[in-house]
Amino acid sequence: MMKFHSIFFAIFLTLFGLYDLGLCTQQHDDNNIRIKMGAGEESPNEFAEIESLARFAVQQHNNKENALLEFVKVLKAKEQVVAGKVYTLTLEAVDAGKRRIYEAKIWVKPWMNFKQLQEFKLARVISPFTKSDQRVKQEGHQLGWHEVPNHDPNVKDAANYAVKSITRRSNSLSPYELMDIVRAKTKVIEDHVKFNLLLKVSRGVKEERLRVEVNKKQGGRFYMSWMEQDHS
Repeated sequence: MMKFHSIFFAIFLTLFGLYDLGLCTQQHDDNNIRIKMGAGEESPNEFAEIESLARFAVQQHNNKENALLEFVKVLKAKEQVVAGKVYTLTLEAVDAGKRRIYEAKIWVKPWMNFKQLQEFKLARVISPFTKSDQRVKQEGHQLGWHEVPNHDPNVKDAANYAVKSITRRSNSLSPYELMDIVRAKTKVIEDHVKFNLLLKVSRGVKEERLRVEVNKKQGGRFYMSWMEQDHS
């Protein structure tokens, strides 16, 4: 009886040691799918491996589709143990200046130095506009030109850009400085947000009121379409 207990105890210790070393794994219904990123569990080496696979996926897609996607970052990754491993990655890439989210599946057999892109598909397009832009866009389609608060961050950015642009175009040694945004209107035309601004500016000791129209393109870039003095 004592011998039986000794054998049982020895087997228990052996199994416990194997489990602790990771040689025994618990099988799940999801075939050992594990979240590798976003849970704070990935090591630097794992992160580098995941990013390398994401870059591989983008390169393979570009080669196959004659595309020019530019890899940005990995957003999420899952690992599934099969005959090797299948990684399901959610990644961000830029396509012709537009930020997009893609999902990719890569089959890997490390012992054979084998990697294969099994799937690469577009998940969604990231809007180039901020939340404030989206509000302007929704209201602008209904009302055309729409008055917006002078303190709106996008209005301030457009006004500052306009003043810098006017300074560059002028031959004056004194730069223009923004004193106040008197009035701001905006509307959306296709992929542009237009800002119609009445600005109070100074140049040295001289003060002026200028009307300007500034456009914000996809990607957040500004350009000024026209400017005139306001005499009202």
